Amino acid sequence: MAPATTPVAPPPGQEYLAPSAKHGKGPIAKPEPLFFLPLNIAFYLCLLSHILAAAYAPIPDCDEVFNYWEPSHYLSHGHGLQTWEYSPEYALRSWFYVGLHAAIGRLGFLFGRTKSLEFYFIRMILAIACAASETRLFSAISRSLNPRIGIIYLAITAFSPGMFQASIAFLPSSFAMYTSNLGLAAFMDWQGGSKTATGIMWFGIGATVGWPFAGILALPFILEEFLLATVGAVRPDVWLKFLDGTVRTLVVLGLQFFIDFFFYREPVVVPVRLIFYNIFGGKDRGPNIFGTEPWTFYFKNLLLNFNLWFLLALAAAPFLFAQYMFRLHASTKQTLLRTCTFITPFYMWLTIFTVQPHKEERFMYPAYPFLVLNAAIAFHMLLAYVGSRNRGELIGRIPVQIKVALMAGLVLAAMNLGLLRTIGNVTAYRAPLEVYQALQTPAKANSGETVCMGKEWYRFPSSYLLPDEMRPKFVKSEFAGLLPGEFSEAKVGFGFYPGAWLVPPGMNDRNEEDVGKYTKIEHCSYLVDSYMPDSASTELEPHYILDEETWEKVACSNFLDVSRTSTIARTIWIPDLPMLPEALRRKWGTYCLLRRRRPSG
Repeated sequence: MAPATTPVAPPPGQEYLAPSAKHGKGPIAKPEPLFFLPLNIAFYLCLLSHILAAAYAPIPDCDEVFNYWEPSHYLSHGHGLQTWEYSPEYALRSWFYVGLHAAIGRLGFLFGRTKSLEFYFIRMILAIACAASETRLFSAISRSLNPRIGIIYLAITAFSPGMFQASIAFLPSSFAMYTSNLGLAAFMDWQGGSKTATGIMWFGIGATVGWPFAGILALPFILEEFLLATVGAVRPDVWLKFLDGTVRTLVVLGLQFFIDFFFYREPVVVPVRLIFYNIFGGKDRGPNIFGTEPWTFYFKNLLLNFNLWFLLALAAAPFLFAQYMFRLHASTKQTLLRTCTFITPFYMWLTIFTVQPHKEERFMYPAYPFLVLNAAIAFHMLLAYVGSRNRGELIGRIPVQIKVALMAGLVLAAMNLGLLRTIGNVTAYRAPLEVYQALQTPAKANSGETVCMGKEWYRFPSSYLLPDEMRPKFVKSEFAGLLPGEFSEAKVGFGFYPGAWLVPPGMNDRNEEDVGKYTKIEHCSYLVDSYMPDSASTELEPHYILDEETWEKVACSNFLDVSRTSTIARTIWIPDLPMLPEALRRKWGTYCLLRRRRPSG
């Protein structure tokens, strides 16, 4: 059966009676429950998954650290690394979004005084916010579509590697994912009247405070409302609701404008600037200078992060078409329109970003709720077909036990693949979070000491994991692009947060290297480096870990050696058992925090 807002037909021999009726001729069908799982249990299930992510998930994207964790650290602690996007010359990032997280982090000081606790406290709050938005969407799906679709949605959300990583990422695209959950729930839930204004508001907040391109996801719902208003299927006050939602969004945008004006000391509408930079950047500017990927990038990435569920998300439209054409009375035109509205945003988003040359995993985050919804709807339709008892069809002659085993096997396989992928990522790439934690030990760092990064600069997990007395520095490696600088720490005579409005030296929007960002290796008290057995030593990237005369190991962890590990062992977690063939074993390198040896005598 198609997802619908119409009542479920009663079993054979029973007559369906509307809930408002008081009596009837035959036995009354027991109404199907609104929720197969209580809302508090759904929330705790999502929360458990995201809390584990907050505690253990590595940070795979250096943009998350340098564009969000570091500015937040500057607001809270007065120093941090600064990217060119935060230079007032370009002003491509909003202090409003970062400031919200910095304020949350300071609340963490109620529970302890370490910066690492502040780091994990922010992640925990993000986990709670994500779980709350997912529970709201689960509620809307269960009430407005079908409780079974709600359960499938919940299973995908709780066990998919993509959701595990995106749920706690300090990224505008993750924030837009939360607002996508809330906006989709508002447009979906018509009980008690249309919630158009609320839906527009949530998508608008996601586009202004989060990522401006996420506003595209609201278009199918706005078009649906416009169509229904045009043909007279809804009350004419829909136009007032459009206006209401737009005004709410503009109020938030106005607040963001004043916050950014306070920090940049000039009028800036950051979402507009970001759109112009990405679309009209000009020659040797724009996102493509940071790398391009083939059109298959997102298909491979989403297959890794959602496995079977991604394939079902792609199949939602073909399944719906086949059901409408070949299974009579399965869908009404109104139900078909609603379902098409729900499944369109994912296809639209995937198409738009597939044709863009510059691709990154985080660009898909705002559309994750729609991917999960598409997959849940598709699997619901598949279950309805497989569950058919029509003996005139081949599927109806297959024993029920075999069909149940097949469908349960698919769900268990998808969930287990997701868990193995998640465990594999955590165990393979968590080393940076572990080795920097060693610096939190008392007496490890002295005032004025530095921790340096060469080729491992892009895995730096943020200044939150450094003692207050220590500063991160870069040493020259083979990388030849633009590294972050440092926010100005000027205090006297400059007012609040001068690093936000003073123009830093050596910044550009062309990814051109600035040698002023480097420090000499001789000035490094600590150094973080990795060693892979088959890697070549170069003049700019020597094997510091092997130079035991100069450096001593403070803390080391295993780090997956991608070049020597097979594809399947990189894709999912495989236990290191003696009976496994060599091709299935994961190969390891070493990731270390090193300390410069003091001269003897």
